[in-house]
Amino acid sequence: MRLTSKSVTLIPIIATVATAAIGATLIAPPVANAATTLAAAAQQSGRYFGTAVAANRLSDSTYVGILNREFDMVTAENEMKMDATEPAQNRFNYGNADRIVNHARGQGKRIRGHALAWHSQQPAWMQSMSGTTLRNAMLNHVTQVATYYRGKIYAWDVVNEAFADGSSGARRDSNLQRTGNDWIEAAFRAARAADPGAKLCYNDYNTDDWTHAKTQAVYRMVQDFKSRGVPIDCVGLQSHFNNNSPVPSNYQTTLQNFANLGVDVQITELDIEGSGSTQAQNYQRVTQACLNVARCTGITVWGIRDTDSWRASGTPLLFDGNGNKKAAYNSTLAALNAAGGPGPTTTTTTTTTTTTSNDPGNGACTATVSLNQWNEGFVATVKVTAGSSALRGWTVTTTLSDGTVTGSWSANRSGNSGSVTWTNVDYNAEVPAGGSTEFGFQGSGSGAELNPTCSAR
Repeated sequence: MRLTSKSVTLIPIIATVATAAIGATLIAPPVANAATTLAAAAQQSGRYFGTAVAANRLSDSTYVGILNREFDMVTAENEMKMDATEPAQNRFNYGNADRIVNHARGQGKRIRGHALAWHSQQPAWMQSMSGTTLRNAMLNHVTQVATYYRGKIYAWDVVNEAFADGSSGARRDSNLQRTGNDWIEAAFRAARAADPGAKLCYNDYNTDDWTHAKTQAVYRMVQDFKSRGVPIDCVGLQSHFNNNSPVPSNYQTTLQNFANLGVDVQITELDIEGSGSTQAQNYQRVTQACLNVARCTGITVWGIRDTDSWRASGTPLLFDGNGNKKAAYNSTLAALNAAGGPGPTTTTTTTTTTTTSNDPGNGACTATVSLNQWNEGFVATVKVTAGSSALRGWTVTTTLSDGTVTGSWSANRSGNSGSVTWTNVDYNAEVPAGGSTEFGFQGSGSGAELNPTCSAR
């Protein structure tokens, strides 16, 4: 998404927004001992709350004060896009992007990289290319930028806005699309090779309504990628809303259906035009929808103050032009606190257990758990890593000392409490030597002492 001008046309959607699926329209009551910032409130349920940042505003003390206080995830508005990072072929410029990354890391914040490949905001030299020459230039760009920031990025928007608007469900007729239908897959594979520790996301707009052809087309692509082992970890829904494109009644359904494919979902560029209680209620609905989906891992708003927005006349953000909190801020914070419960605490622990397979022909494996805990619940992400030989299937056992499993993804499950056994599903059975795959689950209780063991099947 551009900061300076509208680069999308929002599709009018006729929908009822006040539904049980999205959440009540009343503002949540304050919670005792509630968190006082968006980031702290989101962390109570293991999520993040981020914002888009412009390098040229880092000298604005009001802007930076809000950024440092309220947000724990940062996305560069324009500074990591193709024209900014490679203005001349094979001549890379990371100056402004580094300003944002260094500021974020210095404040203990994580970074979403946006965006490695896009039909828009390409440098002039790339716009004149086609065919194999363009494909190679795109892949080189993905590789160089992701390698430069390797280990510093939480998630990359690898490909941005590759599907057409309207009812066709087709790919956008861009110069990148004309290099071949596999260009998106090629970009994801290049990104994984360059920065294997980062989550890889596909990001788009007007994919909020589950019934839209564009939403369905993106869903089918992600489903195909998962079935064939193409590395994709998350789907970003930009979520730009206004009177002509309100929050759809099935928004939570869209989030959940993507999550059911075994990927995280992230709200990546949220802004909602309006003011007062109506805007506040809409922000609460979107926030609640994310909170209701275990694999909705966070929300990013597309700017800090209304005057920083790419559509400032619509006053779409959480702070007014003077940096004051709006009603939408209060409703969002209240929803986050209500989900997290009183007495916010957030811890992250990692446990690693290695078990050697009894079948030397099928390799050994390890299981590593990353745990996000809050007061009375947790989300566990389990990484299964193959040893020196490839896996044709795997089994992981975890032990819950208290609580029960309430939901899971990307694995078959036997049991809900105590000793729980997890086995691969079809699309993540085969893991190459040294490679890895992930599954996850949500549960009640502390999630402590999961003690994972892994064996090959």
